[in-house]
Amino acid sequence: MICVVYRSSKKADTYLYITKRDDFSKVPDTLMQMFGTPQLVTMVNLAKRDKLALADIEKVTSELTNNGFYLQLPPPKEDLLKQHRKDLGVEDKDME
Repeated sequence: MICVVYRSSKKADTYLYITKRDDFSKVPDTLMQMFGTPQLVTMVNLAKRDKLALADIEKVTSELTNNGFYLQLPPPKEDLLKQHRKDLGVEDKDME
């Protein structure tokens, strides 16, 4: 399966995968408004890949087949202070 990957012009580290170049007909209008002007990144043959850098290839393939698109959001930011407090055994309620 070939897919085309676009970067969002409005949201950092947000990518949209679709099955045909410049065919956003299956992507909801509200999503396209939030995504902004799509910027072409690459075309990928998923059949020749085992994995993708930041997305589960099986989920991407499934979403493309079922919905006609896949939205890749940035990974959640790591809260180092919260992790440090947890490592120390300090609960968040102690901050109050």
